[in-house]
Amino acid sequence: MKISGILPILLAALLIPVSSSFGEKARAKPNILLIVGDDIGYADVGFHGSKEIPTPQLDAFAASGVRFTNGYVSGPYCSPTRAALLTGRYQQRFGHEFNPGGGAQGLPVTEETLARRLKGAGYATGLVGKWHLGDAAEMHPQKRGFDEFFGFLGGGHSYFESKSILRGTERVKEAAYLTDAFGREAVAFIERHKAEPWFLYLAFNAVHTPMHATDDRLAKFGGIADEKRRTYAAMMLAMDEAIGRVRAKLAESGVEKDTLVFFISDNGGPVMPGTTTNGSRNEPLRGSKRTTLEGGIRVPFVMSWPGRIKPGVFDQPVIQMDLHRTALAAAEYTAKTDWKFDGVNLLPFLSGEKTGAPHDALYWRFGAQMAIRMGDWKLVRYDNHADLGTSGVSAAKLYNLATDLGETKDLAATEPDKAKELQAKWDEWNATLTQPLWGGDHTGAKGNPDRPRGKRRGLR
Repeated sequence: MKISGILPILLAALLIPVSSSFGEKARAKPNILLIVGDDIGYADVGFHGSKEIPTPQLDAFAASGVRFTNGYVSGPYCSPTRAALLTGRYQQRFGHEFNPGGGAQGLPVTEETLARRLKGAGYATGLVGKWHLGDAAEMHPQKRGFDEFFGFLGGGHSYFESKSILRGTERVKEAAYLTDAFGREAVAFIERHKAEPWFLYLAFNAVHTPMHATDDRLAKFGGIADEKRRTYAAMMLAMDEAIGRVRAKLAESGVEKDTLVFFISDNGGPVMPGTTTNGSRNEPLRGSKRTTLEGGIRVPFVMSWPGRIKPGVFDQPVIQMDLHRTALAAAEYTAKTDWKFDGVNLLPFLSGEKTGAPHDALYWRFGAQMAIRMGDWKLVRYDNHADLGTSGVSAAKLYNLATDLGETKDLAATEPDKAKELQAKWDEWNATLTQPLWGGDHTGAKGNPDRPRGKRRGLR
């Protein structure tokens, strides 16, 4: 399977001029909707071919925009990838390599967020859902650029109990199933701000553990024998339905063509021993959340902007940090060079103004695990749980993803020069990073990877 190079027929004019045949002139500043799912299996969305779990609303976003077949996140864990997403920079540059505990651990206050930048550009900003970037008062979302916040601060939460749900800084009693509540709050945010440009970060905790689903949705999946898988499917359905309510509100408010929508998962599905599994599947990828194999870092990745981006497929490697730069560009917000972004603006690559790969290479470091992807080649050291069910990290292995997407045939011995080239390039990148500010051992975490050390608030 060839995965490098943009399909020629799709390269031409994926991005449509504002005054296009789609009709109405778009707003100068589009709304920006950033949707993040939690621990979604690569195989578990309809636009990746899932037949077992219907995701019609996500599929509609994918059909209306661009599906990135080589879409990555910069780590195999929840909090670090969110830190990179909101800053546009590799999280290892500022020490956020692992999931934080409590106390002072969290997104360093020296780092600027997408919310604060867009707020400075005249946007109303809101977060609905999971934060997981620090519990301390100075790290609260409303101290980091968000005007409004409804959700929880930790890494995971019960879907039926409201003990740690906040509206702003005040605890509230929430009676609804949590995914439904997040959909409701997202719709309300759009309604409140429909007369002005807005940025909404809709960060579901679905389908992260604990495995909680409503009875009516569980009944729809009676044909799935495995209880965990059945619950996972019901939780995916709940998230898709919540996204459907958001889509309907965009249409009802008349802002569908004025809204740039992104959708990703924060990392791959947790499918291997050593993780708190949720019943997800990552086929045809190997590996899991917690590993630098493709199953841990390659995720469903969609961008939709009806009237501006033509539907299509983009098959060059991209990473979640690119969404930060793309959002700023869409908002006509000029980035400064001294911000030292690692993400790039994808819009010129979709329009054909720029060709080739947005990145020369993509990099990962997670404790002693590492990876680099350059073209179709990937050099990786990964958690041995993926192969052996034991602790430790593998030797460096070399794969050609164009012919071996499942990372099954190590070519390090037959392509030693390529392995050395990638290792040298990764070493050069690694030399620019800082040491982790907290946590981690050789595989990336001590003990339960979903339960970081330190003071805990809510479920992790």
